Amino acid sequence: MAHGEVKASWRKPAGTLAILVLILVWVVLVASFSAEIGSLPVLVQLVIYVVLGIAWIAPLKPLLRWMETGNWRLPD
Repeated sequence: MAHGEVKASWRKPAGTLAILVLILVWVVLVASFSAEIGSLPVLVQLVIYVVLGIAWIAPLKPLLRWMETGNWRLPD
């Protein structure tokens, strides 16, 4: 491999697919509780949906790190 040449990694397409699957699973999970959440007061619904809308991002950090480096954690 010549200097400056970048080797293609399978981690990025696999990670992208994992992110899409994560989003799909999260959407189905949240939607399955929509009837219960919908019966709550509007302000409570707002809080729940804001929290759930942010919570799915938490697993992305290690996944994105793995896509970039091949490691799930930062080196010690």
